[in-house]
Amino acid sequence: MYSVLALLCILPIVWKIRKIFSLYLWEDLKFFLKIIRCFLKIKKSVPPRSSSGMLDVFLQHVSTRPHKTFILYQDQAYSYREVDLKSNQAAWALRHYGNLRNGNCVAVFMGNEPAYVWLWLALAKLGCPMACLNYNIRAKSFLHCFQCCKAKILIAAPELKAAVEEVLPDLIQEGVLVFYLSRDSPTGGVQSLLDKVEASSEDPIPESYRSDTTSESPALYIYTSGTTGLPKAAALTQEHVFASCIVAMLCELTSEDVLYITLPLYHSAGLVIGLRGCIQTGATCVLRKKFSASQFWDDCRKYNVTAFQYIGEILRYLCNSSKKGNDMDHCVRLAMGNGVRPEVWKEFIERFGKIKIFEYYGATEGNVFFLNYTHKEGAIGRCNNFQKLFQPFEVIKFDVEKDEPVRDPTGHCIRVARGETGLLIGKHVASNPFHGYAGNESQTEKKRLRNVLKKGDVYFNTGDLVVIDKEGFIFFQDRVGDTFRWKGENVATTEVENLVLMLDFIEEANVFGVLVPHNEGRIGMVSIKLKEGRYFDGEKMFAHVNEYLPNYARPRFVRIQESIEVTGTYKKFKMNLVKDGFNPFCIKDDLYFLDDSYRTYRPLDQQIYKDILEKRIKL
Repeated sequence: MYSVLALLCILPIVWKIRKIFSLYLWEDLKFFLKIIRCFLKIKKSVPPRSSSGMLDVFLQHVSTRPHKTFILYQDQAYSYREVDLKSNQAAWALRHYGNLRNGNCVAVFMGNEPAYVWLWLALAKLGCPMACLNYNIRAKSFLHCFQCCKAKILIAAPELKAAVEEVLPDLIQEGVLVFYLSRDSPTGGVQSLLDKVEASSEDPIPESYRSDTTSESPALYIYTSGTTGLPKAAALTQEHVFASCIVAMLCELTSEDVLYITLPLYHSAGLVIGLRGCIQTGATCVLRKKFSASQFWDDCRKYNVTAFQYIGEILRYLCNSSKKGNDMDHCVRLAMGNGVRPEVWKEFIERFGKIKIFEYYGATEGNVFFLNYTHKEGAIGRCNNFQKLFQPFEVIKFDVEKDEPVRDPTGHCIRVARGETGLLIGKHVASNPFHGYAGNESQTEKKRLRNVLKKGDVYFNTGDLVVIDKEGFIFFQDRVGDTFRWKGENVATTEVENLVLMLDFIEEANVFGVLVPHNEGRIGMVSIKLKEGRYFDGEKMFAHVNEYLPNYARPRFVRIQESIEVTGTYKKFKMNLVKDGFNPFCIKDDLYFLDDSYRTYRPLDQQIYKDILEKRIKL
């Protein structure tokens, strides 16, 4: 009798434990312990109180494996020692000719090449943060990005000469030193740097030159699009950069791997996760200027690649490429990245072999990170209760139309139920902070949510809508606000709107992203109201956006409306426009399509629409 009563008392407890700890308890615990082991390994890899851990790890490799290949680029191989010596030369040259001192920021405006790596190491040896400028930015965006990090020097690739000359008068007026990474300079006011590097000493840089650097000192400025329409400089501290290698370690990258990096080094994925991961593990990295679907597997075979980084578009491009008999003839064992759709994931594995895909989630400036360690197709990670103890996050109700979280009568946010879409937010705590943006406190504050679940708490607003299913898997749903993603790049609608409004025949503009079948993300579309008595000039608009916007940010579709609908607070309505898309079968307004071959915006008729849907026209 007593045993039956005891069992009845225990049953509710057992049921609660069963609900709290899912069938994936063991996987969750193993992953959490793996995180702990990786962090301990990272800590042991540098001397106590090290202020520049990434550099310390690199120098250890130079000491213990000097002839190990560090970088493969085109037909050249560079050992850890060779890169170290070149970075010494660059540091001495910049200190002498640029008068660089500990803490001075240097902006780098280049594509993927070995010089990007040894410049970063050179600046680290001088205790100088590096601002990683997107080589697609121009004019106003260029100046904004340069100025907000308070850089003293600009180092640019010579092939970006036109972009530099466009802003050169402003830079010279501010007393900025500008260098081309070349042996001579065709531009007045711009010095050459490569000749000075080659003539400099290879002697080591004294540690005293970076003695003022601390773990909280800025190491990198990496730019991300936001609701202001202009890129924001996310400030990454030395500690952040040092610890960032855990992503590659969790994805099982080792010293035996050859990592293929086609993502731009001005992004945190390529530089902070990819290259930094190679430095930590002692792996070899293969750099390529830009991703090429036709050359991808040939490169993998040429360099004996065992791992690569991706964004969803890359895997889709590879799946869409022509099938070949040697599609499985490669050494690739793992891929790490984000944004792959479940159907693409499955097709990729079936076609190219059992490659281990590590899908992860994170933002450059954010404090929320997930890794799909169970390899669940389509998931960005799991709601791991062990991990959540150190990285607290919540998913709260969000009003998409009002573009703000839903709050209860007490003013607090509301958690969503399992299976319900909500806004992902990360709690700002000492061990997992949100540092914000350099020179932009107003935008930093906009990303903070206060008094979320209780008075005084602060959370980072990721701007991402996610859903957690009943098993605890997390799935990305969409982005909120004024930013959409296309071709792996964030596009800020306000920036594009302001650019479009410079045209003299446009009175109002509303930019948004629309879905296109068989494509990742959303492609740019703009709804415009013409000035009274003016007509739409497709050639003029083509020339304008082609000159001032990178390819991924150019609106591909135009919709002419009699008026632009706004809310009571003058926020533009986008939802119905997004739902309508660019379908001429249901839209009565005039539609236009950006046609590169005709160098104009052509009327978008039903045939063009069908050609796009059936992939006869590529976007």
